[in-house]
Amino acid sequence: MPGISETGISKEASPGLTEATQQPHQPSTPAQPTPSRSGIDRRYGDFPSFPAALDYAAQGESGFNIYSGRGQLLEALPYRTLRVQAVAMARRLLNLGLTQGDRVAIVAESDGDFARIFFGCQYAGLVPAPLPLPVAFGGRDGYIATLRGMISSAGARAVIVPDVIGGWTTEIIDGLDLVFGGSPAELSAHDAPEISLPTIKADGLSYLQFSSGSTRFPMGVSVTQTAGMANARAIAHDGLQVRPSSDTEDDRCVSWLPLYHDMGLVGFFLTPMTCQLSVDLLPTREFARRPHVWLDLISRNKGTIAYSPSFGFELCSRRNGAAELDLSRWRIAGIGGDMIRPHILEEFSERFAANGFSGKAFVASYGMAEATLAISFAPLNNGVQTDTVDLRRLESTGIAVQCNDPSYALRTFVRCGRALPEHAIEVRDQHGNPLPDRRVGTVYVRGPSLMVGYFGRQDETDAVLDAQGWLNTGDLGYMLDGEIIITGRAKDLIIINGRNIWPQDLEWSAESAIESLRSRDVAVFSIDGEEGETITALVQCRASDPTMRDRLTNDLTSLFRRDHGVDVRVVLVPPRTLPQTSSGKLTRAKAKAMLLSGAFEDAEHSAA
Repeated sequence: MPGISETGISKEASPGLTEATQQPHQPSTPAQPTPSRSGIDRRYGDFPSFPAALDYAAQGESGFNIYSGRGQLLEALPYRTLRVQAVAMARRLLNLGLTQGDRVAIVAESDGDFARIFFGCQYAGLVPAPLPLPVAFGGRDGYIATLRGMISSAGARAVIVPDVIGGWTTEIIDGLDLVFGGSPAELSAHDAPEISLPTIKADGLSYLQFSSGSTRFPMGVSVTQTAGMANARAIAHDGLQVRPSSDTEDDRCVSWLPLYHDMGLVGFFLTPMTCQLSVDLLPTREFARRPHVWLDLISRNKGTIAYSPSFGFELCSRRNGAAELDLSRWRIAGIGGDMIRPHILEEFSERFAANGFSGKAFVASYGMAEATLAISFAPLNNGVQTDTVDLRRLESTGIAVQCNDPSYALRTFVRCGRALPEHAIEVRDQHGNPLPDRRVGTVYVRGPSLMVGYFGRQDETDAVLDAQGWLNTGDLGYMLDGEIIITGRAKDLIIINGRNIWPQDLEWSAESAIESLRSRDVAVFSIDGEEGETITALVQCRASDPTMRDRLTNDLTSLFRRDHGVDVRVVLVPPRTLPQTSSGKLTRAKAKAMLLSGAFEDAEHSAA
């Protein structure tokens, strides 16, 4: 992909990607990171708003710790310091002419500036809208167009762009009706007079969260203070079961997840603060290059809670060097953000068993931005629990019949646990009727964490959220003993000759069987034509030798026909060209659109 580096950040922005970049409030030589023990009684998100939660957390010793991609501490930011700086930022923002309820778009670098501005918005009654960095976007132009779409969708009156992409600021804000557009340093240079801050209402909007798939038609999920706090409370108290302050050991979070995605923002930024935990934050853009820094930070800071999609665990398993790691305190190794791949987790567990990691630490969960974040958690200390079914019967009847006979085509799904307290999950048929266990249908959820809607998109809101408060998630799955099992996205399902084929089955089969392929190297979808649907697989190929390319195409064609009984058109594409969402998920819809638009014509011709 022209202009995109290995980590997904545009090379055109690379001059600003220096790990030593100083933040406006950052000490030149940070002291030790904030301690794990806060020194105050643990409270589990029982606050009316995020500002009230920060007011309480500020009485303790814990806080955020900002690290470079190499694991160097850049800034230790205790919650007490953050509160002072956030209140000053709130006054600064209001002094610009912003008024309560205005939206503030923040390109979300994982640093202290983001924390100061985000919480400054909370205290000012403004609505922050975290926006992605240029990770997994189609070059500079595509990224800027996406960003401008999000800014317009939010109706933002201010846009803050970090120095890492500061050279693009003019193009990002050109022609927009703003009271401010610039860097955190430029924002901090404005006056912060002693003006009164508004009373924050529980039913007021806290922030807008753009779902990871928001590209062509960006839609911001509207999260109120009440919904955000309800989810944080349920995650901390019931899902993660954060240790009380009376325990001899305290919990500590370590994260590389992006703060513009719900799992990073809610899971490892807002929720830890609401229960007074310290968090060690690594830059998302550096993770793919140095995944072991994440593990090293867990080891040396005695981290106990850290999450990743499956591919993050895979990256760690593939890299050498882990002899000195101590992962014995890592009690919750959460998996979320995408379909869970059990074999990757098994490999990780085996790879790091000598370092004290226990497979029982794995915790599967299910959630989405429309529910703030979490909907269900698997029980703790059990590891990944799975259900293996007869794949052919699943495809032909929609019934997940348990089967462990290796002579059958099998599919293993991960159990994602029960709904959080005060929340509910139902699997329904096409007529809206609840289905019994093991019957695949559409997943619906309800509870106090749900969004009030997509910001400014009432029609889209009405299409997924009914009058009784049930949200159509767009996911397919089935219930088993009160637990939810997700089988895929409804929009991705391929229907061929009466069979319901999940694209990830073909993708994972190829990536497991072909040694040269890695996770997210294959995108499978169907294309409607005059002769019916054709299944197509876009495959990232690193070989340039025609013989090797022909062999890969033939091997894949044979594999799909032999193991899945389908004919698949295989198209080889260059490395790092398959599109991903801002959270790192493969986006089949965009891959399909790129193919149909001719984006891969050169690759097809060279393969021919």
